Amino acid sequence: MSKTTFVITDDAVFMRTLLRKIIEQDENFEVLGEASNGREAIEAAEKYQPDILTLDITMPEMDGIQAVREILKVSPKTNIIMVSAMGQQSMVIEAIKQGAKDFVVKPFDRTRVFQSINNVLAMNDQGNKE
Repeated sequence: MSKTTFVITDDAVFMRTLLRKIIEQDENFEVLGEASNGREAIEAAEKYQPDILTLDITMPEMDGIQAVREILKVSPKTNIIMVSAMGQQSMVIEAIKQGAKDFVVKPFDRTRVFQSINNVLAMNDQGNKE
């Protein structure tokens, strides 16, 4: 079975490192790359074509909401999980309307991160059966 691949996007190195450590606890998950803003996320999505891309909402240069549509243009099969701070519900809703599949809230709760990943993977399994 091939591993589920990831690109992690956050402007804070600490948050990227934390999320990478959580994701890589599962031996079936592999982080292929990281990005620090929306533009880098688009480039990484195009380069790696990851199964899942985590995308922070608030970043310099290009925020997560602007990046969602562009990422899906260059990597249509990539599932996007938004990463938000508390109080960004309206932005999360907008990102989901743009095509994101789920979200997690900072500070990261390991259980919630895996729940979100599993939700997205289950959505894919449903789509593949139809």
